[in-house]
Amino acid sequence: MPTDVKMPQMGESIFEGTITKWLKRPGDTVQKDEPLLEISTDKVDAEIPSPAAGVLSEIKFPEGATVQVNTIVAIIADGSVPAPAASPAQKSSTQSQAPTAAPASSPAKSTPPHDSAVATGGTPVVMPQMGESIFEGTITKWLKKVGDTVQKDEPLFEISTDKVDAEVPSPIAGVLTAINASEGTTVPVNAVVAIIGGADAEGDHTPAAKADSAATTISAKRALAATPPEAASSPVESGRRLRSSPLVRRIAKERSIDLAQVPGTGSAGRITKDDILRFVSSPAASRRPAKVQAALPELKGEVVPLTRMRAIIAQRMVESKRISPHVHSVYKIDMTRIVRLREREKAGFEQRTGVKLTYMPFIATAAIEALRRFPIVNASLVDESIHYHANINLGIAVALEWGLIVPTVREAERRSFADLARAINDLAGRARTKKLSPDEVGGSTFTLTNSGVFGDEFGTPIINQPESAILAIGALKKEPVVLTDAEGNDTIAIRSMQHFCLGFDHRLIDGADGGKFMGEFKKALETWDRAIG
Repeated sequence: MPTDVKMPQMGESIFEGTITKWLKRPGDTVQKDEPLLEISTDKVDAEIPSPAAGVLSEIKFPEGATVQVNTIVAIIADGSVPAPAASPAQKSSTQSQAPTAAPASSPAKSTPPHDSAVATGGTPVVMPQMGESIFEGTITKWLKKVGDTVQKDEPLFEISTDKVDAEVPSPIAGVLTAINASEGTTVPVNAVVAIIGGADAEGDHTPAAKADSAATTISAKRALAATPPEAASSPVESGRRLRSSPLVRRIAKERSIDLAQVPGTGSAGRITKDDILRFVSSPAASRRPAKVQAALPELKGEVVPLTRMRAIIAQRMVESKRISPHVHSVYKIDMTRIVRLREREKAGFEQRTGVKLTYMPFIATAAIEALRRFPIVNASLVDESIHYHANINLGIAVALEWGLIVPTVREAERRSFADLARAINDLAGRARTKKLSPDEVGGSTFTLTNSGVFGDEFGTPIINQPESAILAIGALKKEPVVLTDAEGNDTIAIRSMQHFCLGFDHRLIDGADGGKFMGEFKKALETWDRAIG
């Protein structure tokens, strides 16, 4: 019996989610609890597992679609099922022999295939549907001209809709024999915009072949991965065209990677996002020879849409600055005792706990002790009342390639040093691999953010609402410091120093309270005498 796959509710106040990636295709066998798709909501990015074992028989929404919770997004059939039903993207590719109808709610009229498809015996290229509520797209640029040879999955043209800009690849190899819509033309979905002719194009017209070609229809240009139209053509190495997406070329450019070194596992050797990320994390990437300093890249003006996560972050930051009068207090703390302790204990700690010993659990422990002494810094202002929280739920800001997320260590005050280290390491790791559950994001009462990993002396952070304070961690550096002994004698020594900046809501926390909190925090680190278990 078929099983419905529904958009889950990823939190009490979450009512929709955006499908960012399908991890399986129609016809694929899936196991129960095997990751099926990735979604993004206001609070979390997550992988959604299959609710049952069987065959993915239908995908109802393409990547990029925003769907209400409890909406059916796919169907899982048992193992003995007929050929899979076409997904929205596939339907746009298999309508080559008859007129196509736009969705019932579509304001745009359907457009039948162009006569040249019949005349040439070629394969029609259609305007893809870029989301459930998208019924048309504007062709912004043709990357090929009539008469050009194209490979399967090679970028053919660029489109723009009210939700996303994208490259549309060729569904098949052959020759571009006709272009039916010029640049700047707005075209209904499923309308034929071009014809691919030639021996390869005429060779395989089976529904399975068309479904396969449609499954690789879209490469969305998100804000993080946007590439100017001038970069649409792939680089060529020794006469061989290196086929890749704009995202892949962007990553390669940022990491100074020669794409000729990256093995491509996509169709006809196309280099996929997974290929480039795998190469970046491989030993081969770290061993590649240093390049002669290249000329600085030319600046190119462009406009790119915000990703969903980036738009949410922007909204939250503006809201926080509007709600809370921010005050910042910066302290320089001598971390020499902590540095020496960590160096001495890190091997044994990892052997006992299975977790690398970093500076973060030391900082978190000191912050928790200071919060217990000064609970106003852990409080929230709600409806003209001060809410003193019964627990310290410690938010740990994690920088991702596509944005920022704050997983929460709940009841942090109840945890031992080793438990705190495990929790921080676990949450940060799963945040980067989209494995967090909804209840692990949000609900924090105080946040730590570590901009020091990027070399910052210190930052002036924005409060994570509805909290009242946030602590920014600066870079750890050796400096000459004047030390005074018990007799008042001064000496100069090399010490490991670190800046910490407390950002707090002045409606609730006075400067004296902020100073007392930071004084206790500083004392805990500089006189550390606690077991690290």
